[in-house]
Amino acid sequence: MVVRQARLLMDRGELEAKRLTPAGERILSAASALFYERGIRTVGVDAIADAAEVTKKTLYDRFGSKDKLIAAYLEERNRSWHRFLDEQLDARDPQTPEEVILALFAALSDWMAESRRGCGFINASVELAAPDHPAMPTIVAQKQWMRAEFVAQAELAGFRSTGELADRLLLLHEGALVTYRVAAMEHAPEVAHRAAADLLAAWPRV
Repeated sequence: MVVRQARLLMDRGELEAKRLTPAGERILSAASALFYERGIRTVGVDAIADAAEVTKKTLYDRFGSKDKLIAAYLEERNRSWHRFLDEQLDARDPQTPEEVILALFAALSDWMAESRRGCGFINASVELAAPDHPAMPTIVAQKQWMRAEFVAQAELAGFRSTGELADRLLLLHEGALVTYRVAAMEHAPEVAHRAAADLLAAWPRV
C-alpha cells in the first residue's frame, strides 16, 4: 500500500509558544543554552540573568521560578523537535508508513549533529528525578508521543502486534540517544536506523 505524501499522524498537543516579552525571550534563550550545555542543576538564576542581561527580579517576574523556567525550556525544545521532524519529512518525502518510521530514525543523525550532549529530555529526567516537577509532564509526553506515532504508522502499514512493534522501535530510538551520549558511539543513530529497517522487514503483517 502506497500512501502519497505520508506524514506524522499523532496530535502534537499544545505546541504553541506562550507570547513572551523581549526580555522573556532573552531569558528563555539564555536558559535553554545554559541548561543544555552545562546541566540544569549546575546553572543558577544568576548566571541566566547575566547571560540574558536582565535582573533576577525580571526573570522571576516573567517565569515565577527556576523550575517553571526549566519547564518552559523543555516545552520550547519539544516545539523545536517537532519543527525539525516536519522539515525532515518535507526533505525526505516518505511515501509509505514504513518510510515515515525510518525517516524518524534517519532524522536522529542530523539532530544529534547539532545536539552533541545527547537528548535534552533524557538528560533533564535524570537531573530532575522528582515525578512532581513541573517539567516532568513535558518529558513524559514527548516520549509517549514518539511511541504513539510508531503505533499509528505501524497500524497504517498493516503490521501485527503494533504495540509490541512500537515498544521495540522506541527502545531502538531512545537507546540510540543514550548510547550516543553515554558510550560516545557517534554512529549510534545509523546503527539504530539499520536495526529498525531489519525489524520492519521481518515483522509479520495482518
